[in-house]
Amino acid sequence: MKEQVNFTEGKIIGPLMRFAMPVMFALFLQAMYGAVDLFVVGKFATPEDVSAVTTGSQIMMTLGNLVTSLAMGTTIYFGQQIGMGNLRKGGAIIGSSIALFASIGIILSVTIPLFSTGIADIMHAPEEAFSQTVDYITICGAGMIAIVFYNLIGAIFRSMGDSKTPLMTVAIACVFNIGGDMFLIAGLGLGAKGAAIATVGAQLLSVIISLIIIKRKGLSFEFELKMIRFDGGIIGRILKLGIPIALQDFLVGFSFLVIQAIVNDLGVTASAGVGVSQKVCGFIMLVPLAFMQSISAFVAQNVGAGRMDRATKALKSTIAVSFVFGIAMFALAFFKGNLLTGLFAKDDDVILAGAEYLKAYAIDCLFTCFLFCFIGFYNGRGKTTFVMIQGLIGAFAIRIPVCFIMSNWEPVSLFHIGLATPCSTLVQILLCFGFLIYLRKERNGHNMPVVGINS
Repeated sequence: MKEQVNFTEGKIIGPLMRFAMPVMFALFLQAMYGAVDLFVVGKFATPEDVSAVTTGSQIMMTLGNLVTSLAMGTTIYFGQQIGMGNLRKGGAIIGSSIALFASIGIILSVTIPLFSTGIADIMHAPEEAFSQTVDYITICGAGMIAIVFYNLIGAIFRSMGDSKTPLMTVAIACVFNIGGDMFLIAGLGLGAKGAAIATVGAQLLSVIISLIIIKRKGLSFEFELKMIRFDGGIIGRILKLGIPIALQDFLVGFSFLVIQAIVNDLGVTASAGVGVSQKVCGFIMLVPLAFMQSISAFVAQNVGAGRMDRATKALKSTIAVSFVFGIAMFALAFFKGNLLTGLFAKDDDVILAGAEYLKAYAIDCLFTCFLFCFIGFYNGRGKTTFVMIQGLIGAFAIRIPVCFIMSNWEPVSLFHIGLATPCSTLVQILLCFGFLIYLRKERNGHNMPVVGINS
């Protein structure tokens, strides 16, 4: 039977880096997964198809992040149980998680296709790309059940300190998606519709193959099919931890949808350019994203074991490593953005529009190394309510207002619109530092460590 990784003893940076590397490779493949869709559509289809995939994938990414964030409740809860040495509860936690997320997946798979036209209308999808956008949303929406389980598998194994199995599931999906894109888009000329079919099909096949492999490898805890049931106590704890994270990520994602809708009003070229730059961002943000996910599992186990000293050292280490990469990504994206956007588009105007918007994201690279590590740290401690609050402030008090102001500032510039993101990130970092100071004063006042109770 497979053993989980124990983060509560021994060195910190070495085990954390070994855990984070597969997470980063998984995120890389995940970014490749979405980038291949846009790359193949950009090379073998029309700007209208690029715009449709841009708008549709932004919506599906928001929903996918919602599921992943909600599944963080499972990651944190199970990770804390491991830290306390209570592994016997693992089967019950996973069984309840499967029951919960299966229900969510079924509901989304039924409702999204029904409202796909309305969603495309709300997103101000350009008229020339409207039907393609509806097709993309409809097909991906119908496959949400596969997308839900695809994300749940990763959340379960990261809570056990296993970042290699999620890497495997992403790798399987990536391979199938590339093959599907080439056949359906480049071969059959299906455009945005082909990209959607390849996406859903790849994730469904990944889930099926991953379950077969997992069954052969075994788990570090007892699990039987009869454990798949709605346990009110367990589901309540998962939701208590996961809902603030999910709500924060959903509303932050919603703020980016608002930005996309604002940009869509500027025309197909601007819409496609922003979509291309966002795909590039999926790569330049890999390191801080990997540490955000990794430190959550690391901190959760140490919170369960009462080792806050190790959790704080892990935060400092991940910020330092992430900042080095942030500087490199800033230089590349700010000064060579056209080379990066040129990988995903053939139209010169789209390439230049994407590079202009990407310059603002380059500035954000210098800030996200702090913010993402803080978010992972607070999630692992169970401080998910604060994570939600700071995210909402950043999204609705800063990002959307700044974007709206810049979109009406003549002459309109995608760079100025993009500055809404680093402005928001900077404010969120200040909030995170302030909350850390507050927790330290509270801890010193009680002369005892703060443990992972949701604030």
